[in-house]
Amino acid sequence: MNRTFADRVGRVEPSATLAISNAAAELEADGVDVVDLSVGEPDFPTPENVVAAGKQALDDDHTGYTPSSGIPELKRAVAEKFADDGLSYDTDQIIVTPGGKQGLFETFMTLLDDDDEVVLLDPAWVSYEAMAKLAGADISRVDLTPHEFQLEPALEQLAATVTDDTTMLVVNSPSNPSGAVFSDAALEGVRDIAVDHDVTVVSDEIYQRIAYDEEPTSLGSLDGMANRTVTLNGFSKAYSMTGWRLGYVGMPGSMAEQAGKIHGHSVSCAVNFVQHAGVEALKNTDEPVVEMREAFRERRDMLLDLFADHGKEVPHPDGAFYMMLPVDEDDTAWCEGAIEEAHVATVPGSAFGTPGYARLSYAASEERLREGVARLAEHGYL
Repeated sequence: MNRTFADRVGRVEPSATLAISNAAAELEADGVDVVDLSVGEPDFPTPENVVAAGKQALDDDHTGYTPSSGIPELKRAVAEKFADDGLSYDTDQIIVTPGGKQGLFETFMTLLDDDDEVVLLDPAWVSYEAMAKLAGADISRVDLTPHEFQLEPALEQLAATVTDDTTMLVVNSPSNPSGAVFSDAALEGVRDIAVDHDVTVVSDEIYQRIAYDEEPTSLGSLDGMANRTVTLNGFSKAYSMTGWRLGYVGMPGSMAEQAGKIHGHSVSCAVNFVQHAGVEALKNTDEPVVEMREAFRERRDMLLDLFADHGKEVPHPDGAFYMMLPVDEDDTAWCEGAIEEAHVATVPGSAFGTPGYARLSYAASEERLREGVARLAEHGYL
């Protein structure tokens, strides 16, 4: 049977991060011991109080549909969390989504038409480009690599890239994949550019709670940004709830009403009992978040020291749980060799728009991280 597929699916490739994870899983299924440094999820269990809240919600029969945009208790908790960050989103401007990725997808589909321009800051999380292409948009890129992934030194380039024809600028701080946390001066520069050109900014703050030295500033809290910033956050990273699939997005004006159409016709609502667990996470789970963040800090420092011992200077990540390791110019071949020979899984930097690097996740035990570095050194990859 001949089958013709929609043009939109031909615009995108499968997720590179998931492809590496799948390759690692196949090797492990064959009995190979793989040090998997490709995964984008914390290696900590979901906090016990959150699990208990989810179980209680099941016992209380919270298993049916909810209001499409989320249960009122969770939306109020999210609004309070946003307010603590200096953001002003009413509950009717908030959509609770099954994972942060769905919130981003709904935002892209709501705001972008064919040939609209989206500006990305490289390295950029792999799905931004895919979502923009699925919406039919064009992409312009600003390379932060020469500045060790910091935005402030690249503001002049960003100002030259964003024009009156730009529809959307995506900012991710703390960053996946670099771990960079953008300074207030950098975000103020973004604000000035966005206001000058009347651009909507999507601020992906999913790693907000995993920052090591200074608490990141929410872009929408800056003067002039409240009515032009979409703020994305969720539970997967901060609360180690990746498989629970729960996120949320705050949208200015009546945007949530429009995005709600896509939400309602695609996923209907986030899972009922999971939303109740989300309320518990936001209200009563600070201590486990701090403990996890401190463990990530110790692992980061250990890895930086280990790579320095092998003569590798790695840009210093200030948040998230990733770092970008400088590797060969053909980073894809380097990563393929590393998993095949050293059995260490990493993600090519070219997947994020930054060739010549490999993204490492340090969401693994110190023992496994040391083993991974030792294997890379033993097989000539450092």
